[in-house]
Amino acid sequence: QAQLAESGGGLVRTGGSLSVSCAASGTIIQINHAAWYRQVPGKGRELVADITSAGTTKYADSVKGRFTISRDNAENTVTLQMNSLKPEDTAVYYCYAEGYYNAPEGLNSFGSWGPGTQVTVSS
Repeated sequence: QAQLAESGGGLVRTGGSLSVSCAASGTIIQINHAAWYRQVPGKGRELVADITSAGTTKYADSVKGRFTISRDNAENTVTLQMNSLKPEDTAVYYCYAEGYYNAPEGLNSFGSWGPGTQVTVSS
């Protein structure tokens, strides 16, 4: 199995920058797909950025040109660089990853969420 943990959240002023990272641990063979989501109270979880195993990226319209998702396959980490932050970016940011891990019975697949990290953008 794989466990994900986000880090880097915090408080930042409008127009500032922040980077959140997702570290995967466990007997991971490969992360095939990874994404960053965010959620505010009373709202559904929103897909912010997505990256494939080939490195192809997609972004929500609301963050295009401001956010960048990247991955380090050797370290099993996924990072979201957030620039020109706005108050509406305030949310709990979650990492999601899918891939393969080495289970006792053999190779198996996983899909895991991190516990989330709070990002707050002040006016």
